[in-house]
Amino acid sequence: MRLVFAGTPEPAVPSLRALLESGRHEVVAVVTRPDAQAGRGRHVVRSPVGALADEHGIEVLTPARAGDPAFLARLTELAPEACPVVAYGALLPQSALDIPVHGWVNLHFSLLPAWRGAAPVQSAIRAGDEITGASTFRIVKELDAGPVFGVVTEKIGPADTSGALLGRLAESGAHLLLSTMDGIEDGTLRAAEQPAEGMSYAPKVTVEDARVSFADPAAAVDRQIRAVTPEPGAWAEFRGERFKLGPVTVVDEPGPPPGELVVERKRVLVGTATKPVRLGEVQASGKKRMAATDWARGTRIEEGERLR
Repeated sequence: MRLVFAGTPEPAVPSLRALLESGRHEVVAVVTRPDAQAGRGRHVVRSPVGALADEHGIEVLTPARAGDPAFLARLTELAPEACPVVAYGALLPQSALDIPVHGWVNLHFSLLPAWRGAAPVQSAIRAGDEITGASTFRIVKELDAGPVFGVVTEKIGPADTSGALLGRLAESGAHLLLSTMDGIEDGTLRAAEQPAEGMSYAPKVTVEDARVSFADPAAAVDRQIRAVTPEPGAWAEFRGERFKLGPVTVVDEPGPPPGELVVERKRVLVGTATKPVRLGEVQASGKKRMAATDWARGTRIEEGERLR
């Protein structure tokens, strides 16, 4: 089929690559978010999807809004039969949805109707789900509510961060999206309406959402930190300044009060509402990321001091 691919961040790259390498479909253009400043030098850079398209000499469209008349006119000229989408990052108006004959087909990283919205992987980990996956569906006006073509499932491991889990889903999801395009072209695949039961929402995770509450049970603290690793990154306050936290390990023994630090020779513990957790990597304000034990050796931590 003749395709226009829409996507922006790194997790969308495996899907675009799979379509380019399929030998069956023609990606005639890519739609991605406009180039943005990044890094310490604030240099303007192409999105990961745009960069891959540039490597293959594919036209890159970067509309400020998907409803811009010039973009809609160019999309009409390109005449795509379908528009596969992975984490594009902008709303698509009906005027754009109506252009391809087979519609816009989104790869979403959850088992719909669970975790509709911007942060499905983070939400699944934080909720303690044991199984998640990816779904391909036809985009409609309502958020992530369109009929589903297919799914793949993925087990959530006890140490999975959102970054690690999303990396696996990006790869398995790429195969799902490719097979969905194949099935649509063959006429052998029909989308089924989502069930009314099991619906949940996954709003965008903010920096404030990543602040750790050690008044929660240890299992919840562990899941919260893994859910926001690597982005936006878990944090608490130590001595009135932001203190960044990597994944922790729940320790099956009695511990100090919530948030209180206990420094031992080979480990640093923090109390929660239940069991303590052992800190892994941390980053104090103005310092490099390091093992918690190395940080503790260089910090005079007084008895009773807490992460808040």
